[in-house]
Amino acid sequence: MQSCRITIFRGIWIATSFILGGLACQTSAQSVFPNKTIDITVPYPPGGGVDLLARLISSSMLTMGHSVIVENRSGAGGTVGARYVVGRPKDGHSLLMMNDAYAIAPGVYSKLGYDPKKDLAAVINVAWAPMLLVTSTDSKYKSVADVVAASKAKDAKVSYGSCGAGTDPHLAGEMMNIAFKISNTHIPYKGCGPALIDVLGGQIELAFVTISGAMTYVKSGKMRALAITSGERSKVMPDVPTLAESGARDFNLSQWQGLAVPSGTPEDVKFAIYELVSKIMKTDAMQKKIFDLGYTAANDGPEAFQKIVNSDIDRFTKLAKDLGLTME
Repeated sequence: MQSCRITIFRGIWIATSFILGGLACQTSAQSVFPNKTIDITVPYPPGGGVDLLARLISSSMLTMGHSVIVENRSGAGGTVGARYVVGRPKDGHSLLMMNDAYAIAPGVYSKLGYDPKKDLAAVINVAWAPMLLVTSTDSKYKSVADVVAASKAKDAKVSYGSCGAGTDPHLAGEMMNIAFKISNTHIPYKGCGPALIDVLGGQIELAFVTISGAMTYVKSGKMRALAITSGERSKVMPDVPTLAESGARDFNLSQWQGLAVPSGTPEDVKFAIYELVSKIMKTDAMQKKIFDLGYTAANDGPEAFQKIVNSDIDRFTKLAKDLGLTME
């Protein structure tokens, strides 16, 4: 009988230890994050999609009582901002708001000043943002098939605009060239805005642009969307076919948008950041804002998001090498 009591007491003690240990871990994470001002670095100028997401997240943090600031440190395809965050304290209070240009940079820039797979750690992917192949409503192109046919015609001189050399829209155009075995000429613009203006004005016939930039024009009937670059159709624009449906088998290119911290940040702190931001992104208000931007909401945690980042670094590095694409 005494032995049985000892066993029961020991079982209770062990179970209690596990519970208290789990509570201690939670309390530890809560006590170390956040306990001072959170700074979110955006590696692009104000006004873009990444900047907008950072400010939506920071606004929600402020309403929850946290102190937070957003800083724009743009330059060299996002590498200036990334390099800055790499050197910040590893306590979870310095975050990088990034998109998959972070994964493109290693393939096109010879000198990053940091190791993209080792010096920053992914925390949460909050959204996917596909691109659109657009043309004016007066264009002769009514489908991707029309573009491909014109591109394969004798003495073809088909060109497409993008938001800039080395951007996702640029890579989308080159991936389309590869998929259909065509050679459309790339015309880089300094941002999606100027490319959209020239499509509307008829200065260029085609352009790959971000969905957030083109959506208003397409829905108002001022522009025609021929295809979307995501693997599946968008719920925002369900009538627009994917490039994969249009003959480019397995075509899938969408920008991920998420947060990272300097590598070496404690795991419990990374998870605390993930839980905080995930809670914000799941609110009805944020879900609506994401939808209105044309984005697809995501909720990939540190491990899953890191795999996405590393996989895209490898994918884009190979693509940039195949294209001979380099940036200074």
